[in-house]
Amino acid sequence: MLLIYTQKITPRISYIFKHICLRILGVDVIFTSVIEEFIAHTGPKISYGKKPLGNELFFQSHGLLEQQGLESFEVTVKKWGETYGFFAVSNTSGLPFDIFASSFYMITRYEEYLPHVKDELGRFMASESLAFKEGFLQQPIVDIWAYLFKSKLLEAFPDMKFPQKKIAIHPVIEAAQPYAYKQKGLFRSLVGYVNSLFKGKLRSIFTRTQVILGIKRDPLDTFKWIVNKATRSDFNFTIFFLLGNSLSFNESMNTHRQKFKLLIKYVSDYKEVGLIFSFNSLCNYEMLKSEKRRIEEITNRKLSNSMNSEYLVNLPDIYRHLVELEVKRDFTMVFRDTVGFRAGTCTPFLFYDLDYEIKTPLIVHPAAMTTLAFQKKYASDIEKTVYRLLNSVAEVNGTFTMIFSNKDLSSTESNKVWRNIFAEKLQEYA
Repeated sequence: MLLIYTQKITPRISYIFKHICLRILGVDVIFTSVIEEFIAHTGPKISYGKKPLGNELFFQSHGLLEQQGLESFEVTVKKWGETYGFFAVSNTSGLPFDIFASSFYMITRYEEYLPHVKDELGRFMASESLAFKEGFLQQPIVDIWAYLFKSKLLEAFPDMKFPQKKIAIHPVIEAAQPYAYKQKGLFRSLVGYVNSLFKGKLRSIFTRTQVILGIKRDPLDTFKWIVNKATRSDFNFTIFFLLGNSLSFNESMNTHRQKFKLLIKYVSDYKEVGLIFSFNSLCNYEMLKSEKRRIEEITNRKLSNSMNSEYLVNLPDIYRHLVELEVKRDFTMVFRDTVGFRAGTCTPFLFYDLDYEIKTPLIVHPAAMTTLAFQKKYASDIEKTVYRLLNSVAEVNGTFTMIFSNKDLSSTESNKVWRNIFAEKLQEYA
């Protein structure tokens, strides 16, 4: 138990100290604004504010955690050993930067509330983020700061106990298009034939015919292989299905068909199933509610895990809807086409609504990457990049989440690296 003195216990202070101390380091905290209570305490204790009370372990406040509302300000990032820091404070502080204010800035996605350039689908782009611009996107920087804080605590309180932790592995499968040719219906299949004929893709026509006639397995139907590998693994695993309409006509299918429902039931018998909310539903609460109800009727379980189609996170509206729908965990906190930690952390965290200044029960589960991020920059160096981020998460005993697609795990030569990472390499860290 760590006692924290601060002149005023704000929701922001309570939120970020509990995330760093409890969620990352595993140490519970209590707060006080009574000086006499702080002085009388004989266990580990620190103060956080503008000035120290005496000779205690003191961490100076930048001021962000005492504020309310949003304010646009310039952030100056400086190199700090092997990592980076911002919100510099004086040398009276235990650390040269206010890591609590910095962590709050990163985890709440403060910068995503401020005016910024969006892509064609309305997404916050990696190139707009402070972490990308300053070169620390591929570091779980909040967790690194937390361990620097832990070192300071152990210097001051060598008998302080921290629980033993190790890396957790939680891969995710996004199955927005479970089949390439099966379950498409007559009209979509005819359109597919015409498109393939027009483009001269004769092999595609032949394969589609074989799949429809039941002679050959659909190339995207990798679910038996996925379930087989996942049930033999030691890590958590979630597979997400789309019930609404896809943005692409070719990828859409009739999700009301009984065989599609049986696929979801089959997977849910072995591993957790989640829902991909369709793109059109993300700005329509009633559509979100309808899609949630449909998957609950199929699985006969309450929906706990969700993702947003096209990785759109429109803060804070979509997360408020998820809170209202009582969804427990969101897995959309990732940049679709860039490797790195969008929220600066590899530890799941509670969504903090900056407009209302409240902590919500929705757990945001950050991912380090999607496989889509490797199509351009990292295609020739996939394993090296994955291992580097895996090791960075292992060093802070965080949670490593990587988002695959069922397409990535089909048995083609080009997908060999993904199958190996999913079935073998992640298991080595579990």
